[in-house]
Amino acid sequence: MFTVRAWMVAMCIVAGSAAAHAIGGTFPAETDSTYRTNTALIIGAALASDHGYRRLSELCDGIGHRLSGSKQLERATQWAAAAMREDGLQNVRLQPAMVTHWERGEESAVMVQPGPQKLSMLGLGRSVGTPRGGITADVVAVSSFAELNALPADAVRGKIVLYNVPFTNYGKTVRYRGAGANRASARGAVAALVRSVGPTSLRTPHTGNMSAYTDSFPKIPAAAVSIEDAEMMQRLLDRGERVRVQLKMSARTLPDALSHNVIGELRGYGRPEEVVVLGGHLDSWDVGQGAHDDGGGCVASMEALRLLKELGLRTRRTLRVVLWTNEENGIKGAEAYRDSVKSDIARHVAAIETDGGMERPMGFGVKCLLAPSDSTDAPRQARARARMQAIAPLLAGVGASVVDDNGGGADTGPLMRLGVPGISHHTIGEKYFEWHHTPADMLDKVDPIEFRKNIAAIAALAYILADMPDRLDE
Repeated sequence: MFTVRAWMVAMCIVAGSAAAHAIGGTFPAETDSTYRTNTALIIGAALASDHGYRRLSELCDGIGHRLSGSKQLERATQWAAAAMREDGLQNVRLQPAMVTHWERGEESAVMVQPGPQKLSMLGLGRSVGTPRGGITADVVAVSSFAELNALPADAVRGKIVLYNVPFTNYGKTVRYRGAGANRASARGAVAALVRSVGPTSLRTPHTGNMSAYTDSFPKIPAAAVSIEDAEMMQRLLDRGERVRVQLKMSARTLPDALSHNVIGELRGYGRPEEVVVLGGHLDSWDVGQGAHDDGGGCVASMEALRLLKELGLRTRRTLRVVLWTNEENGIKGAEAYRDSVKSDIARHVAAIETDGGMERPMGFGVKCLLAPSDSTDAPRQARARARMQAIAPLLAGVGASVVDDNGGGADTGPLMRLGVPGISHHTIGEKYFEWHHTPADMLDKVDPIEFRKNIAAIAALAYILADMPDRLDE
């Protein structure tokens, strides 16, 4: 329940942060005052409510992991649609999309020499399985693609390639998970093992999607191993010992399955044909609960609209929450949504994606692309960033006042390439990649107070973007 004390705290937060930076230069004075007051109401309501966390528990504890093509994901879509209807959202609907249906099956990896010793592993999404009896082969370790390419042919042919690449950042390190199998197969390897893409693991492996197989080389199985196991095999090889691993995987890819995006709205009162989209992806990997990736982003987006509805705060434009399906291994949900709005894409004024976990909020990134491309539209980018920087002080009390140019994400990317300004929600990210794509991504890793702060920031930003007189990039 929203309390007077929470409202007073929020008013102090907003008033204090606004003192250092006014937004009156961007909005008319009367509008500026309204946004300060209403932002305070939104923040206060979010900080005072445990509704979002309880709802996240329903998703994580009640349904669990939600891989594309699974029964759990479709249970989640029905759950989300029912929750939106319960919240009083309008035009709640399920939007169909045919999605990748990959199943992990039974899997194991054992270091048989020296050993035997069981390895902690998870097969990578899209990987083929092994023959029924598995694959047993010597291991050759490399720390880069360049090192792999420099090895003589007989050093790789018939071997299992281990990519023992320490984590620097996700963008640089994840390419070994993505392209590792194809690059190893090109050199004659029979399987690929990838050191988990994360800074630490406590012997917990990280799964994730690999790039599509190329037709130029045989399709070989690929799996992630824990950091500890990768380092152990590296030490043995460095001492000149023979390392031999037996890999068994029954992974398979089935025909595409029917899934759905879940959509709900708060219709605008002045320009209802114009839309601000916000959301996350409802699917997750088949380990853990997908609490940070991306159950939290989905529930926070739903909660943003629920709070605005509860507070009676209407906006000029329509606010539309979209819970995308199939982000983890195909983005077919994002493509289906893009195709459904392509004919009037100019009416989308912004797309907010929340897919970076629910740690302490930091702010938002914004990016405007030249359509259709991935190149930045510099004039529109400057205008959008200036408006975001004008809004940011109102979010300082919950720590979300940092604005940068790193906007967008996988699910909003198809919209951005058609000219829609993309906004990404950012958190401190201190632990995110320790849990990312692992069995450890459970609800206990989501701090209830930080979750409320994220909800507050997302709801307040969405409210202002949907209601301010001008569009973000004008």
